[in-house]
Amino acid sequence: MSLTAGKRLLSYFILIVSFWLIFVFATYNFSFAEDPTPTPSSSKVNIEGCPHEDLNKCIEFFQGKISELDQQSKTLASEIEVMDNQIQLTEARITATKQDIEELVLDIATTTQKLSTLQESLTELTEILLNRIVATYEVGRAQPFEILLGSDSASSFLSRLNYLRIAQIHDKKLIYVTQQARNDYENQKEIFENKKKKVESLKEQLEVYTAQLDLEKNNKEALLEVTQNDEAKYQRLLAQAQAEQAIVFGGGEETFMRDVSKGDSIGFIASHTASPGCSTGAHLHFEVHKNGSVQDPNNFLQPTDFQYYPNYSFDIYKAINPQGDLPWPINSPIQINQGFGAQKNSSFYGDAGHLGIDMDSLSSSTVKAVKDGKLYGGVYSCSNGKLLYAKIEHDDGLLTWYLHMVPN
Repeated sequence: MSLTAGKRLLSYFILIVSFWLIFVFATYNFSFAEDPTPTPSSSKVNIEGCPHEDLNKCIEFFQGKISELDQQSKTLASEIEVMDNQIQLTEARITATKQDIEELVLDIATTTQKLSTLQESLTELTEILLNRIVATYEVGRAQPFEILLGSDSASSFLSRLNYLRIAQIHDKKLIYVTQQARNDYENQKEIFENKKKKVESLKEQLEVYTAQLDLEKNNKEALLEVTQNDEAKYQRLLAQAQAEQAIVFGGGEETFMRDVSKGDSIGFIASHTASPGCSTGAHLHFEVHKNGSVQDPNNFLQPTDFQYYPNYSFDIYKAINPQGDLPWPINSPIQINQGFGAQKNSSFYGDAGHLGIDMDSLSSSTVKAVKDGKLYGGVYSCSNGKLLYAKIEHDDGLLTWYLHMVPN
C-alpha cells in the first residue's frame, strides 16, 4: 500500500471514529440525564380512624384532633380519646417511616446498578479518548504540504484539512465532556451515600416510634387499670396528683411549727374522716428535694422490710429500691402503694411521673422526721376539702415533704 493510500485510509478512519464518538456521547448524555431516583413515591394508605387516604394528611388530622382534645376539660373519656389519637398518630408515623425506608432502599438498589454501569462506561470512554487523542496527534503532525501531496485533488485536500480540524475541535469537547461526566458521577455517588445514611437515620427513628407506641399503649392500659374505667375515681386521682404537684412547688399555705430531731413524731397519716381532701385513700406521700431539685427518695431511705399492696403492678406503680441511710418516716411493717417515677407520661403525672413514694404503715399512723430540721405545717384547698401536709427544711439544702398527713 502506498503512503498516499495509507494516509487517505487513516483520514477516513478518523472521520468514522469522530461520528461514532458523537453518537456514543449523545447516547451517554441522554442516559445520564435520566432521573437518578425513578422510584415513584406513594403515600396513600388506609389508617384506621383517619378520613383521608393520604398518609401526610392523616398525620395532620391526628395532630389536630389531639390539639382539640387538649382544650377540653379533663375527663376519663376525653383522656382515653387523646390516648387513642396519640396511638393512631404514632402508628401513622411508623407507617410513613417504613414507607420512606422501603422507597429509599429501592432507590439505592436501582442506582447502585446504574452507577456500576456508568462506571464501566466511563472506563471504556476514557480508554477510547486516550486512543483518540493519540490518533489525532499522529495525524495532526502531518504538515499541510504533506497532506497536499497525498491528495488526489484540491477538493480532497480541503476535505482532509476540514476533517482534521473538526476532529481536533471534537477532541477538545470530548475531553471536557468526559471530565464533566466524571464530576457528575462523583456527585451522584455522594447523593446516594447520603441516602444510605438517611436510611440508617430513619431506622433509628422507627425504633423510637415503636418504643413510643408501646409506651402509649401501656399508658392507656395503666390508666384503665388504675381508674377501673370509673370517671369518679379518675377525677379523684387527677385532683390528688394536681394537688401534690401544686404543693411542692409553692401552692400551699405553710406555718413554721418547731425544730425537730430525727425520729421525732411530726403527726399522723390522715384518714378520710380526718382529712378527705385530694386523697384516694389513707397513705403518706413522701418526697425529697435538694437545692430546689426533685430527688429519688430511694437514694435517701435506708433498706428495710416492706411489701407491696395487693395486686401491685410494677409496670404501673413502679418497684422501689431503697439504698440510702435515712430512716423511714413511718413504722414497720411498711406497705408500698406507689413508687417514684410511676405512671410516667400519664395524664396524672406528666413526663416526670410520680415525684415521691406513696406508703402506709400496717401498725401505726405515726409520721416521723427522717432528719433534724425545721418543721412547717401546711394546708392546700381542694375541691372536696383540704389536703394537710408537713415539710422539714434541713441544714444541707435538703427538703423533705410529708403529704396527706395531719402535722402536730
